[in-house]
Amino acid sequence: MAFELPPLPWAEDALEPVTSARTISFHYGKHHRAYVDNLNKLVAGTDLETRSLEQVIGVAAGDAGKVGIFNNAAQVWNHSFFWQSMKPSGGGAPSGALAAKIDATFGGLPAFVEQFKAAAVGRFGSGWAWLVDDGGTLKIHTTANAEMPAPPVKPLLTCDVWEHAYYLDFQNRRPDFVQAFWDSLANWDFAARNFGA
Repeated sequence: MAFELPPLPWAEDALEPVTSARTISFHYGKHHRAYVDNLNKLVAGTDLETRSLEQVIGVAAGDAGKVGIFNNAAQVWNHSFFWQSMKPSGGGAPSGALAAKIDATFGGLPAFVEQFKAAAVGRFGSGWAWLVDDGGTLKIHTTANAEMPAPPVKPLLTCDVWEHAYYLDFQNRRPDFVQAFWDSLANWDFAARNFGA
């Protein structure tokens, strides 16, 4: 059974004007699709082609002979999670238990956003910035390339800081993109569901 490109949770133009339909068309339609297509080619004819995406990632992680499989499988998962991490007219502030935990952990939402932005901007090269639940403690993680938080660490929300996520709209201004993510795109409802799960 081939892996499939999951549908976007919103229309390609739904995040405008912050993220253009052109960016989504390239990022989702070209980059994300390429990871799915490459993964299917790499696992074809192997016992991995019948496994779930999470199982493939678990088997391939840390295996030098399966680096290509891991990179493509993890990028399929990371991107699918990233699309859920954003919504039209997003941003603002969380509520409920997640808001209280952010306040207690980071000293309030503005302090959290500044710390997250510093981590995301400070990630050298390509990668991801994550809000995670690490055994009941909220933390900000960054990962390089296709890497992702490993269980038992649970991702709540992510921001893609590969250049293809923002270059058409922000050129090389990663700090502006990360700020816009928190101001206008972040899907706090998704993060709260992950936090409560």
